[in-house]
Amino acid sequence: MTRSGERIGVGLVGHAFMGAVHSQAWRTVGHFFDVPLVPDLAVLCGRDAVRTRASADKYGWREVETDWRALVAREDIGIVDVCTPGDSHADIAIAALDAGKHVLCEKPLANSVEEAERMVAAAERAAARGVKAMVAFNYRRVPALSLARKLVADGEIGEVRHVRAVYLQDWLSDAESPMTWRLRKETAGSGALGDLGAHIVDAAQFVTGGLVTGVSALTETFVKERPDERGGRDEVTVDDAALFLARFDNGAVGTFEATRYALGRKNAMRIEVNGSKGSLAFDFESMNELSVFTDAGPDSGFRRVLVTEPGHPYLEGWWPPGHLLGYEHTFTHEVADLLSAIGTGVDPHPGFADGLRVQRVLDAVQTSAGSGSAWTAI
Repeated sequence: MTRSGERIGVGLVGHAFMGAVHSQAWRTVGHFFDVPLVPDLAVLCGRDAVRTRASADKYGWREVETDWRALVAREDIGIVDVCTPGDSHADIAIAALDAGKHVLCEKPLANSVEEAERMVAAAERAAARGVKAMVAFNYRRVPALSLARKLVADGEIGEVRHVRAVYLQDWLSDAESPMTWRLRKETAGSGALGDLGAHIVDAAQFVTGGLVTGVSALTETFVKERPDERGGRDEVTVDDAALFLARFDNGAVGTFEATRYALGRKNAMRIEVNGSKGSLAFDFESMNELSVFTDAGPDSGFRRVLVTEPGHPYLEGWWPPGHLLGYEHTFTHEVADLLSAIGTGVDPHPGFADGLRVQRVLDAVQTSAGSGSAWTAI
């Protein structure tokens, strides 16, 4: 247990897209939620000193480091937030946990099951000393999805039978878009599968309370090479799209699709759950709404629930009903939950073990896709 109002130093590794949204969360969480610890934005870490300093000034960090090992070794750091490409997650998180730092790590947890297993082992060692580790599946913190989980757990839709989950984007649809680290297996681990598929696997398991036990999958790379930073062309070594069938341990069946080639779809992360008594449907492009069907009468249909009421998950910290939240608020909820877990001594969720379970699904999808869509148990 910690004293209310005690300050805790945060060190953030990475200052691009994820670094920006995590910075916003650390900077604002105490203004809206009654958290037991006050985050001190102590250090931002990046490889380029000039760019890192500029980002630190923009996002509100006091100091900078260019070596994550130096950040981990600092005595004024109590939380290490990992927002780097997946190839460095394991090294940074394990070193931080072994040094007694709490860790928040972006998803997917790692680039391989073996790396994720080592991270879980480090988290278990650290937990014995009261050190916490959480993986950053921010969509769990969308109030509408948290409400969906509650409705399923309360039996409102009965026995879960079907799960449909898709994550559709289109930012890679131009074949001449340049190479990025997300298109190289050595840095990203996989393509749309890990970038987007990890989110919908976790969301499906979170909402339904069930675990994926087996898959039959296919993946495709539509554009085999792209312009690189040297003026030449480089091979794309990850998937552009991944599709798979799945079974859950609660008897439900599911379909999953992740792609960055769905023209016109910007961030369509969708999940529908059909049960024996009703259904739920969610689309992140309308993130403040949950569609609910629980009445099978002749004039029935889905009803739109605007998830902005004070009694809805996380809404106690925000605005009056009908005043909508956005993408960045999910990260504020994330760090609020982590600070509360650290302050009260409870285990945060999702923990590294949850991240490993998702990693096992991703690995099974790749195995199945590489063997003619053969059924692959998890």
